[in-house]
Amino acid sequence: MDQYFESYEELDVHQLMLSDKSRVLAYKNAIFNMKKEFQGKVVMDVGAGLGILSIFCAQVGAKKVYAVEASMLAKTIEQVLIENNIQDTVEVIHSKVEDIQPNNLEKVDIIVSEWMGFYLVHEGMLDSVLFARDNFLRNNGLLFPSIAKLYASPCQLPSMYEFWDNICGVSMRCIGKEYRKTKSLKPEVLLVNQDNLLAKGKLFAWLDLNCISVEEVNLIGGHDYVSVCRKDGKYEGLCIWFTVEFPDGSELSTAPHNEATHWKQTAIVLPTDIEVVKYEPIAFKLELKRDTSNSRRYNIELNLLDAEKVEHDVPCNCHITKCIVTKKCIENQVNNENASSTSSSTSSSTSSSTSSSTSS
Repeated sequence: MDQYFESYEELDVHQLMLSDKSRVLAYKNAIFNMKKEFQGKVVMDVGAGLGILSIFCAQVGAKKVYAVEASMLAKTIEQVLIENNIQDTVEVIHSKVEDIQPNNLEKVDIIVSEWMGFYLVHEGMLDSVLFARDNFLRNNGLLFPSIAKLYASPCQLPSMYEFWDNICGVSMRCIGKEYRKTKSLKPEVLLVNQDNLLAKGKLFAWLDLNCISVEEVNLIGGHDYVSVCRKDGKYEGLCIWFTVEFPDGSELSTAPHNEATHWKQTAIVLPTDIEVVKYEPIAFKLELKRDTSNSRRYNIELNLLDAEKVEHDVPCNCHITKCIVTKKCIENQVNNENASSTSSSTSSSTSSSTSSSTSS
């Protein structure tokens, strides 16, 4: 058995995930909100775990649910189904979805899966969902979730920087410096306070699960991005979070301004901080590249760029002269167009009034 699947046989892992109310209720509400779409339909739950999503689908009237689970938890799911009296509706398939022969299973109308890992794609389970989509989902079938988005924002990380400044009256800044060098070598999973975000989240990846290919998720991001500081502060890292959307329009977000989830946020720690001021642009290149030696892992690379040398959004609120001038030109153009529109409307109204008076 793959070590990845064995790791999910620990019930502590599932207790953690099932205790995450934001996670569980987001799926339940999305499924129950589209009850009509599930009634009488065939559903596949990819990576069923303890089977809670399969049970939700059965509860809203699915005709058949295939709960696909590769770990030994497949036997546990069967007990849960009997306990909830839905063993006739849900069929457990103890297998990787990739090992199921497409000819041995009917096409399904809906695929549900909680496949997201840290920074969305860690663990590489999205590959399995896309395999299921390509081999088992009917044309125009539904995916829960159907859209995934990744965001990033420069941030402050006081837990990494301030802790070593004063420990019961003793300064250990020299230790803190070495500590951050070590922490900057790999992403950190932690909760970032929304007040420590220096800028609005920058959308750097939009994945449409209805059509994206496995090859397209081998490399995520890789472009130049510019974030504009909304306050003075210290640039100490980059915060990454994700949001997924369901076909009913609802979403599950791991953003710092939302209720905390077991995914928390992912931070890339800078070895040294950088003082920034309000409206200062921060330019960076962020790339998530699949590890060639372990397809379930990604290598994250952050490069700090010169904000003067990269392209900014238009309009941009930063304090660089070219952006100030561009923004002013756009505002003047909009004002002129509005004035022209108002003048034209007034002229038309006056003409109509005159014409009406003459006819009298």
